[in-house]
Amino acid sequence: MVFWIASVAGLAAAYLFGSTPTGYLAGKLLKGIDIRQHGSRSTGATNVLRTLGKWPALAVLLVDVLKGAAAIAFARWFYPWLYALPSVTPPTTVDLQTLLPWAVCLAGLAALLGHGRSIWLNFTGGKSAATGLGVLLAMSWPVGLGAALVFGVVLAISRIVSLSSMSAAFAAIALVCAFEQPLPYRLLVVAGGLYVIARHRANIQRLLAGTEPRLGSGRRESNATSQT
Repeated sequence: MVFWIASVAGLAAAYLFGSTPTGYLAGKLLKGIDIRQHGSRSTGATNVLRTLGKWPALAVLLVDVLKGAAAIAFARWFYPWLYALPSVTPPTTVDLQTLLPWAVCLAGLAALLGHGRSIWLNFTGGKSAATGLGVLLAMSWPVGLGAALVFGVVLAISRIVSLSSMSAAFAAIALVCAFEQPLPYRLLVVAGGLYVIARHRANIQRLLAGTEPRLGSGRRESNATSQT
């Protein structure tokens, strides 16, 4: 029983890594605003870019990526450490080699959920794309780099961040299925990719309507609005 309670606590820690409200804190610290009341009302780096500027957005992006990577790194450290504790009796039917990929999978999902539904922001948050990239890079760097490359190419062509993020999610799913990866990792990428895409529902509607803003346009529009 102690082992399973500690395991749940480990997943809660991964969730808390993801739930750190980076964009919200940037808005409060730099301009004293709640970024959820501006722009797209998301706490992600794209809304930070439109609301606060490129350097705060870059900082938020890097921290959000690191949140996902930290959750995976923590899971890979925590569960072997838990198995090694003399006061904890692991289940005899599941060895560490079998359990660890599943623990990493659940930790990654917890981090994504934490970013999108942060406990510190009344379960609101961002679209989880940057945190998902951090999870991918820490879990399987070829898949993460491939997804990042697709994101960059689509962004360079379309200048639409939401389209680039969803394209990267689809690419990650394809890559993890093409590469030799443990089943839990594949399930994590498929579930995480679909979660990221689902978080972009409003963006998909705007893309179909042809009203999704391109990179750089949102800030100019908001400036123009503030001057009228």
